[in-house]
Amino acid sequence: MINLFKQELQEIYSFFNNNYKEAVVLCASTLFFVLAICQPIGTSLVLSYAVYYALLPILTILIILRKNPLDFGLRFGDYKLWSFYVAITVVIAVPVLYIGSLFSSVDQYYTKPFDYYSFFTQMVPLLFFWEYILRGFLLFGLKERFKEASILIQMVPFVLLHIGKPEIEILMCIPMGLWFGYIAYRGRSFWPAFITHTFINFTLKYFVNF
Repeated sequence: MINLFKQELQEIYSFFNNNYKEAVVLCASTLFFVLAICQPIGTSLVLSYAVYYALLPILTILIILRKNPLDFGLRFGDYKLWSFYVAITVVIAVPVLYIGSLFSSVDQYYTKPFDYYSFFTQMVPLLFFWEYILRGFLLFGLKERFKEASILIQMVPFVLLHIGKPEIEILMCIPMGLWFGYIAYRGRSFWPAFITHTFINFTLKYFVNF
């Protein structure tokens, strides 16, 4: 019994030792998602996202992983390649978003006075922090071990975090989550995902409200 106990302890140690970085990234990002939902900071969603989706991930990289945060998607990467993908996405997205805006569930959810100032001072920072934890911290934190499969992994929380929005939007988050992850992975940067996500969010709200 004692030998079995020692053997199992050794197996547990080996598991965490061999998967240390991936365990930290996955557990930390999951914790930050939960805290952002259950323990918001004050009344400012921007502040909560800044802390949970940017500051804490960067501190995790520096203190626990002892890595350079720039290696987690913050560099501009291969901007010539990802700018091509962004351009393609913009061209395809415009007619798709227009059709999507015609769905009654989407129209009811997003119909509200459209304030350009609020969009650029609140929504854009929110999307920045959102994209960083998904297509920065999570994607590039898993890239070394899982390679292209890290694209699949980061798509899951992206879809789940959209629950509560119109069904059509949640379903579209599956291919879009994969696409955002792909262009970030190929471009070696989270910036194309942020730019694309911001464009899509702005355009959909514009079509619904105007």
